[in-house]
Amino acid sequence: MDILGYIASVAIGVSLGLIGGGGSILTVPVLVYLFGIDAVAATAYSLFIVGITSAVGSYTYFRKQLVNVRTAIIFGIPSIIAVFATRAWIVPAIPHEVFTIGSTVITKNLLLLVLFALLMIAASYSMIKKDKPQPTQPEGPQQFNYPLIMLEGTIVGVLTGLVGAGGGFLIIPALVVLSKLPMKEAVGTSLVIIAAKSLIGFMGEGADTYIDGWFLAKISAFAIAGIFIGSALSKKIDGAKLKPAFGWFVLVMGIYIIVKELFIK
Repeated sequence: MDILGYIASVAIGVSLGLIGGGGSILTVPVLVYLFGIDAVAATAYSLFIVGITSAVGSYTYFRKQLVNVRTAIIFGIPSIIAVFATRAWIVPAIPHEVFTIGSTVITKNLLLLVLFALLMIAASYSMIKKDKPQPTQPEGPQQFNYPLIMLEGTIVGVLTGLVGAGGGFLIIPALVVLSKLPMKEAVGTSLVIIAAKSLIGFMGEGADTYIDGWFLAKISAFAIAGIFIGSALSKKIDGAKLKPAFGWFVLVMGIYIIVKELFIK
């Protein structure tokens, strides 16, 4: 299973380089089901892997001047605070046995996996649906809806802290709608926000979670290699056409996790 896990780790990076996001949503399932890592630890590992791959992925956007630094700071600060606080205090405070439904005990691991699966289903919808044409942005100073941006940043930060996913499918629409960014600039800015909040969130991980540094470095290296492969393929393959197919795959994975964890014993 380890070999399959390393191949899947490369695929995470390929999807990031090819379609500009979405790959991070597979990181936790890969860690849990292919490497047999505990769900709580997997969400912590995922933060680092997602953070470092997003940081590498954002380099191209920086080079093309497709990162809006001001927006990244305004959106990123509440998101970073939320993800750090979630990993440092909220996740450790969740009891091992959360509640019971009939004969089913909802444990901390089960709760995080089901929450993650629901997030996968939500992410799949954003990938499957057809993107609406963007209206031409009027010239003039950029306008910020500060309260909504900070609220969105906080919500994304909490979700990232709980399940270890980057949340690009939530961030990008928010940047387009609330900060009036063009799509390509929103993607580049999103990668910077994801990198910052994921890596800083990883630093807030509680001492009770064991981190295998060598294993984490290997998985991250495979994912980063995948980014370069995906970026090279993106010059020959239209990533936008692959996005819906990847969305259907993520949807099936999300449903599989829910069925496996709740109904198959």
